[in-house]
Amino acid sequence: MTSPWAGRRVMVTGGAGFLGRAVVRRLEASGVTGVFVPRSADYDLRTADGIDRALADGRPELVIHLAAVVGGIGANRENPGRFFHDNAIMGIQLMERARLAGVAKYVQVGTVCSYPKLTPVPFREDDLWSGYPEETNAPYGLAKKMLLVQGQAYREQYGFDVIHLIPVNLYGPGDNFDPASSHVIPALIRKCVEARDAGADHIDAWGTGSASREFLYVDDAAEGIVLAADRYDDGDPANLGVGAEITIRDLVEFIARLTGFTGEVSWDPTKPDGQPRRALDTSRARERFGFVARTTFEDGLRATIGWWEHATTSGRPA
Repeated sequence: MTSPWAGRRVMVTGGAGFLGRAVVRRLEASGVTGVFVPRSADYDLRTADGIDRALADGRPELVIHLAAVVGGIGANRENPGRFFHDNAIMGIQLMERARLAGVAKYVQVGTVCSYPKLTPVPFREDDLWSGYPEETNAPYGLAKKMLLVQGQAYREQYGFDVIHLIPVNLYGPGDNFDPASSHVIPALIRKCVEARDAGADHIDAWGTGSASREFLYVDDAAEGIVLAADRYDDGDPANLGVGAEITIRDLVEFIARLTGFTGEVSWDPTKPDGQPRRALDTSRARERFGFVARTTFEDGLRATIGWWEHATTSGRPA
């Protein structure tokens, strides 16, 4: 379907990143030709000057804010101050400067890490304020949650059309496979492929394997974001997910099977499991703007594994 933003200017922060590239492709597929992606080398979105120059150069009517400083459990534990500051300051200033610049609509993409540690499963948007986030990623999660408050306040006081989306853990081709900062799926794929190719008899895995996660294929997430930009005009946050969870132990076994790794898994219970369970109620997105994820988990994993194996054999940077 042709987007109502076709023929209009759209700025996608983080548009050169993993999710951002998928969103730009989805916008272009729906007829949006005027997509502006401010690169961090040219525009420091942590500063008012960098933001103002990006808005002046892009002249957007729609802003989709995806830019973030992110990482797995290890990266969050090592950089709590940076993850809080950079995500909060960037988002707060960008929303304010976009409002002042006359942007018509602003899509804020938050994080599932904003949910309380012990949120009842499935996570419903109304439970966002029922407790404190899981400690290892609380600074990042709270920085993003403050942008929900800001967007709702701006909608109430200024009539600024801000929507807030909460995608669950993402995965897919083009993900970050750097062991120092990758999330669980690319980290496990890399470990299994490298162990398989080296003939290793085991891989190491963090935690106990008992925690559960829900995973959304990156192209499905992009479709949900663009659908919301097209159709959703409400201050209530909306989850983006598939509505099903898998334990980390089962995930490791699944990826090992798909990659052909036949060795053992050595669990390290001294490392944190993170949030005990994570699965979303996706009914709001389905009912209010028609989003339903379409990619099966096995198909998505196979595509991601295939991309990584091609990247390693072709010499393409991970």
